[in-house]
Amino acid sequence: MDIEAKPRNSDPIKKESWRTVMTLAYQSLGVVYGDLSTSPLYVYKILRADDNGEGGTFALYTLLCRHARVSTLPNGQLADEELYEYKKDEITSGSRDIGLSLKSTLEKHKILQKALLVLALLGTCMVIGDGVLTPAISVFSAVSGLELSMSKEHHQYVEVPITCIILVLLFCLQHYGTHRVGFLFAPIVVTWLLCISTIGVYNIFHWNPQVFQALSPYYMYKFLKKTKKGGWMSLGGILLCITGSEAMYADLGHFSQLSIKMAFTFVVYPSLILAYMGQAAYLSKHHILETDYRIGFYVSVPEKIRWPVLGIAILAAVVGSQAIITGTFSIIKQCSALGCFPRVKIIHTSPTNKHGQIYIPEINWTLMLLCLAVTIGFRDTKHISNAAGLAVITVMLVTTCLMSLVMVLCWRKSIFLALAFMFFFGSIEILYFSASLIKFREGAWVPVALSIIFLVIMFVWHYGTIKKYEFDVQNKVSINWLLSLGPTLGIMRVRGIGLIHTELVSGIPAIFSHFVTNLPAFHQVVVFLCVKSVPVPHVRPEERFLVGRIGPKEYRLYRCIARYGYRDVDMDDVGFENDLICCIAEFVRTERSGQTSAGNDSVTGTSDNLLSEDSDNDRKMAVVGVASANSEGSIRMCEEETEFSPEIAVVVAAPPPVPRKRVRFVLPASPQMDTGVREELRELMEAREAGLAFIRGHCYVKAKRGSSLMKRFVINFGYDFLRRNSRGPGNALSFPQASTLEVGMVYQV
Repeated sequence: MDIEAKPRNSDPIKKESWRTVMTLAYQSLGVVYGDLSTSPLYVYKILRADDNGEGGTFALYTLLCRHARVSTLPNGQLADEELYEYKKDEITSGSRDIGLSLKSTLEKHKILQKALLVLALLGTCMVIGDGVLTPAISVFSAVSGLELSMSKEHHQYVEVPITCIILVLLFCLQHYGTHRVGFLFAPIVVTWLLCISTIGVYNIFHWNPQVFQALSPYYMYKFLKKTKKGGWMSLGGILLCITGSEAMYADLGHFSQLSIKMAFTFVVYPSLILAYMGQAAYLSKHHILETDYRIGFYVSVPEKIRWPVLGIAILAAVVGSQAIITGTFSIIKQCSALGCFPRVKIIHTSPTNKHGQIYIPEINWTLMLLCLAVTIGFRDTKHISNAAGLAVITVMLVTTCLMSLVMVLCWRKSIFLALAFMFFFGSIEILYFSASLIKFREGAWVPVALSIIFLVIMFVWHYGTIKKYEFDVQNKVSINWLLSLGPTLGIMRVRGIGLIHTELVSGIPAIFSHFVTNLPAFHQVVVFLCVKSVPVPHVRPEERFLVGRIGPKEYRLYRCIARYGYRDVDMDDVGFENDLICCIAEFVRTERSGQTSAGNDSVTGTSDNLLSEDSDNDRKMAVVGVASANSEGSIRMCEEETEFSPEIAVVVAAPPPVPRKRVRFVLPASPQMDTGVREELRELMEAREAGLAFIRGHCYVKAKRGSSLMKRFVINFGYDFLRRNSRGPGNALSFPQASTLEVGMVYQV
């Protein structure tokens, strides 16, 4: 995944001030509630079930993966379970017996794990489908109001081109980022909410003040009892009243729970209630409209202000599309980080600490093309609304199922409470789902078709990723072979650091044997780097790196695992290089003494709680974080071109013709180091100054002989096509191309 960030923030997890909350609440009006507030043109549910601030159905799945080992990621480690994010939401009290029994059942049966993943991906795909349909129906419905000023014959040739132009402009605005779009759109939504609530109050008192009685659930029962099948079929249309509520949940990562709740409770909900009651009051006195051609919303608007309202409605419809677009960005990033979607370029647009505010160019333009196709293909809001209704209710139904598991496995609630929750909400959602499904041939087939396409893409990518990792594990180099080569590895060791990218968290990748057997020389310091995502939103800087040693000390071979949450911002190339080298130096310094870095939670190789074991050479890996490597009492690295004291560090000057930065390690004043540690640090410093080369394998994955026809098609065509047209590893793209070396390999999986 290719990540571009502005600017770095060392602590993404901190309490927000009231000023920040109010600012986010204001922005959320323009991003989160635009869709929900424009529903009158054509539910608020549980925000507590988020993954440490990140929303969406896939966030619930990752929350479950932390409390039960149901993740299909092949590179998980026990050390990952010791991360702060794993432990911060642990609940020791509650119904543990049934929860542990359910957890054990899920962990034992692979088929249940796959079913859980498919359920989460189904909800994810429906959100993506909603991201296609909601902008189309929101803008189309608003533009349809132009029919008030022209005949139907002329109107049908005007609305589609205008809708397409507005949609193109909407998606062109996305690269400015959520914070800019929020401040731009929020005044429009505020104006729209004020407009519809004022019109609603006018209609209530002018046409039917008794309409307040409709707030009683009794009238819903009376309506269904009287209308029977017709009332049941109308539930699919009623779903349009709550479109946007699913985007609220997915947009949690862009804002915060408190800001979204405040905006909804004090602004959005009262305005919508007044607007709907106002329309109901008008319709109660106008049962038969002059013609079906007229739009219900606009005829309830007083004639003198219809044109200004039409203008505001079109702007508000554009804003309404923003919620689901940003929610789609968030959920795609989660899937991509956890190996369930091809790598895409992710740009973090927030200048502050809201790392969930992102923009994905490939997804943005894909959504735009699909929106235009749906608009031009259907040319009316009826079919698009049927499609949007099915997408929305499917997302809610999947969320309810995952929520029930979260209640038992994560919150340690009673199984009976979880079943009651699922029965209550699920029965209502199934009722709406069935009403939407009967309109399958009238447009509801669109989200199903889109979901199937995206599910196939996700399955192929996930399957190919797992098979590729299994090949790496089966073909890794034996440690005995490495030891037989000796400290020089049988070749000349030259100054510099060779950073070899690998997906393996243990063992030596097969690509390394290609270098040793085919190259006459190699770097004096070799680091096997694995950059992996873990199923948490954030990894604290002090827990970022796992560092260990491969082989004896004189080999100068290190392993480093950089762990990132799916909401983290990867560092730029220079910052990452420096932090990586400092963490290795800190590991070297504290390896023999086994002491803890001062002032933080980082530990070295003697702690049994935060360690993982390299199975090849039985050596421990230590948690060495970015914070610990740059704190007091730890080694710090300086790069400068000025003179400095040789007593503090050893300096190797670059040759005069090629100007280079001088590198030094600033060592703590108190501890005494033996000669071996000081020599190893000197070599590491010299190697860093000589330069760093990034080496990665360029793999060609092919199905091995004897594979089934389906497997050959999936691997040789499906996965190969996605791999060729997706981004390379994000850490590889951040390094200068001049210092990057690719080696081709064929994987027979």
